[in-house]
Amino acid sequence: MARTNSTISADEAEYVAGVRRATLSFGFLYQFMQFVISSALWAILGYDPIKIAPITLILMLNGTLMSYAMAAILFHFRERSILFKLLLGSALSLVAAAINAGVDFLCHGLIEHGDPGDINWTNVGYTIIYCMALFHGWAFLYIALLANFELRERERRLAVTREEALAAQMRALRYQVNPHFLFNTLNSIAGLIEEGASTVAGRMVLSLSSFLRTTLELDPMQDVCLADELALQLGYLNIEGERFSDRMRVKLDIAPGLEQALVPSLILQPLIENAVKHGVGCSVGAVEILITATRRGETLELSVENDLTAGPPLSAKKPTGTGTGLKNVADRINARFPEMGAFISGLVAPQRFRASITMPLRIAGP
Repeated sequence: MARTNSTISADEAEYVAGVRRATLSFGFLYQFMQFVISSALWAILGYDPIKIAPITLILMLNGTLMSYAMAAILFHFRERSILFKLLLGSALSLVAAAINAGVDFLCHGLIEHGDPGDINWTNVGYTIIYCMALFHGWAFLYIALLANFELRERERRLAVTREEALAAQMRALRYQVNPHFLFNTLNSIAGLIEEGASTVAGRMVLSLSSFLRTTLELDPMQDVCLADELALQLGYLNIEGERFSDRMRVKLDIAPGLEQALVPSLILQPLIENAVKHGVGCSVGAVEILITATRRGETLELSVENDLTAGPPLSAKKPTGTGTGLKNVADRINARFPEMGAFISGLVAPQRFRASITMPLRIAGP
């Protein structure tokens, strides 16, 4: 795992602290169990456990220090290959075993006899072999511990990377809403100017300015209450109402208790915009836009319906409402709620179009 030489980040510091805590705990536990087992074995061989307790305790403390020293060196080389760490662990085990054997020799000689005496190389050899096995066990256990921490750290960083990528994707999709809406609204204003309705166009420009200021202040990753989303969309409909007030009717059907349901900001904008463009804008008669919110088990369903102009069978035409706006909604829902999100659009009657969003139901807290 690549790490820079600059100031250690908070995540890096937490990672290092976690490894240190685990090292202290496992190192002491490992040597304590060795102390208990060796004391029991000495007792089985006929030695007085009380008499040899100081020796085994000193050996345990020395073994703990050796274990921590080995861990520090292995941690320093944690970015090297597993083969390198295994070979390094073996070399460190040999050095620690030799030191521990020397301490063992001195302890037995001084504590039991008051004099180290002559060196019994056979006993020293047995002690070194025993300590090598002991420290090899610790070295390989610590390497496995490091591998576990490295794996968890990689998974955490991968999750952060994925979250950042998702956030970037969500922002890109959310920010597509404003230019798309702005393009269509400016066309409407241009149409009003061409028709000579400059006063209405002026009010529409002011309303558009207020609407855009509000939308640009929204955080793309921050959900909003459905009530706030609806209030924002009614502001948009008021803008379009300056041009289509004579033939646009808006109806809300929100199930009780769903006003505080959380939804992605501006998620309804392309649906309502599509209803205005393909419903009201293409019709010479009155068009109803119906916005509904219903609860289906643990999911929330939002839909926007609109009448369509009478004419040739729509099945022979290019499907209505499959442009950038609705595709944007589908992409946002799939990115945000891959398991429970869905977007469906199409005809529900010969002259009736519906765009529907399904997402997990989440109610804002008090």
